[in-house]
Amino acid sequence: MMAVPEAPPSVQRKMTMIVLAAMLALVGIVSGAYYFAMRPVTLKIAVGPPNSEDVKVIQALTQAFARQHDRVRMRLVPTDNASASAAALADRGVDLAVIRGDLEVPKNAQAVATLRKNVAVLWVPPPVKVPGRKAAPKITRIAQLAGKRIGVIGRTPANVNLLKVIVSQYGLDFSRLDVVQFPVGEAAEAVKARKADVFLAAGPVNSRITTEAVNATARDGAPTFLAVDSADAISQNHPVYDAAEIPAGAYGGSPPRPAEEIKTIGFAHHIAARKGLSDTTVAAFARQLFALRQAVMSDYPVAAKIETPDTDKDAVIPVHPGAAAYVDGEEKSFMDRYSDYIWWGLMAISGLGSLGAWFASYLRKEERSSNSSQRGRLLDMIASARQSVSLDELDRFQAEADEILRGTLDSFERGGIAEGSLTAFSIALEQFHNAVADRRTVLMSAPQDARATMQIVARNP
Repeated sequence: MMAVPEAPPSVQRKMTMIVLAAMLALVGIVSGAYYFAMRPVTLKIAVGPPNSEDVKVIQALTQAFARQHDRVRMRLVPTDNASASAAALADRGVDLAVIRGDLEVPKNAQAVATLRKNVAVLWVPPPVKVPGRKAAPKITRIAQLAGKRIGVIGRTPANVNLLKVIVSQYGLDFSRLDVVQFPVGEAAEAVKARKADVFLAAGPVNSRITTEAVNATARDGAPTFLAVDSADAISQNHPVYDAAEIPAGAYGGSPPRPAEEIKTIGFAHHIAARKGLSDTTVAAFARQLFALRQAVMSDYPVAAKIETPDTDKDAVIPVHPGAAAYVDGEEKSFMDRYSDYIWWGLMAISGLGSLGAWFASYLRKEERSSNSSQRGRLLDMIASARQSVSLDELDRFQAEADEILRGTLDSFERGGIAEGSLTAFSIALEQFHNAVADRRTVLMSAPQDARATMQIVARNP
């Protein structure tokens, strides 16, 4: 069995360098992909109004994100209110926004988390007893609000619209209500001064603003809470609202306020991301958010109420795919996301290597052809050497054979010819040397006059 010829050392070195270069290129590609995939990202988040609980919670989370030195950071963009935050997200001026679920949701908004859930609280202050004056009829149901003065806490039009949704469900003409709004900072004083017959507040069950306003009315007796008995119907007609309950004693006091559980409607504030934001980035943000919310709970208990988004397909605000991957435990690792690219990169490098080898072989085609002709010339010189009549001619043949040998070895070092071709050349060269040696012996042994005669005959055949 013939032994498999080994590649010449220069070819082996070239192949080693090519393989090493390909490996370095692959490592560079993977390293670059990892850097760009895992580099820190700063997301702009819109939230308002200024000095609100939402702003304070997001600000605390922003600081916690920065201390963690994790992949995602936040930069707070303050706005006037939730509507302005939604507008900033719609205009793609920010990456995230805290939006109110019962307002118009931008078409490019996708839910990442539920920041807090809110309830609508309607209550009637206890009547002020005036000696000699008959007390006004007590308000115990929403249907009795026609013609009454309703005080809405907060300047946002969204709370007025919330009131309209409630009273419309009971067949009341909203235009017949005397609605007045009070700034949050003036709510307690407005309640104490009895500037309205009924008050409406919207916020978390444990909202400090709502608690202070309710307790301000309790100085003269127990307030009357109005139940939204049609909460389920409202939820059906307006999917942005949910049926909710206010637990007994939610606002403290003795006896507790309210004395029993009160049915009402609720809505949520969401952290939404703009559609198109990287799934990987959003998944990383959601993971950090739920990991760090406990870090701010001691200062802002409302952070404990941050919840995962609704991942149902019929959710009012569709969930972002990155957040859904985090919630469902399907978040992909770096290799999961880029293994296909790495595999195809390896295939591409292999293909390029094969193409490069073919191209190099094609470029050496002329070199192989030249070497073949040189080998043919060597074979012709064997026949010429055997018929030579001059030692000088044999010397010229030898010098030419030496040049052919040098060129052949150089070509072999460059990989221009194969081992088999070099072997064939070696056989031809050996035959040439034998022919030269034999002819030299013949010429050297012949008398000088005989050599002269042979030269004359050669010149004049």
